[in-house]
Amino acid sequence: MEGIGGDGASVASPMPQWGHDAWRMYQYYLDKSTPHTTYRWIGTLVIVAIYCLRVYYVQGFYIVAYGLGIYLLNLLIGFLSPLVDPELEGSDGPLLPTKGSDEFKPFIRRLPEFKFWYSMTKAFCIAFVMTFFSVFDVPVFWPILLCYWIVLFVLTMRRQIGHMIKYKYIPFSIGKQKYSGKKGSASSSGSRGD
Repeated sequence: MEGIGGDGASVASPMPQWGHDAWRMYQYYLDKSTPHTTYRWIGTLVIVAIYCLRVYYVQGFYIVAYGLGIYLLNLLIGFLSPLVDPELEGSDGPLLPTKGSDEFKPFIRRLPEFKFWYSMTKAFCIAFVMTFFSVFDVPVFWPILLCYWIVLFVLTMRRQIGHMIKYKYIPFSIGKQKYSGKKGSASSSGSRGD
């Protein structure tokens, strides 16, 4: 009857404790990688290259690659879309500025960059593991899948770019914005004679 008490519970707990410790370590390094955007994307490009080499070497798993492409297209749409879609929301919520006189509202993504990177990297890792199981190697004529994916990509991006133009937003910020001062103050500061 002694095994029912506290001693029996501690004997069974090392495995769940080890899993929890491994998860905490993984989360710790994931959190530390957050500010290192360039290195994260370089690591993802290495994983993408390894996956592409694996598919090329095996000459199969095209249906896995097609599913991966559709998933990545879905992630890209979320990355390029605003959090509050002006088309779906009424005028009661915050909207993107449509006129030059409107208040500046920063572009907030529906899918933030870190989640986009993390989901993309996980998807490539899962697809890579799937290439080791023959059940996922469905025989298909891959040029048709490639053409269909290209058509989907073009139509989806055309719709997304049309949405960006219609609501006048750019989902990328390149560099730091520079604001010009008042025109009157610029001419008066040049006449000080410093």
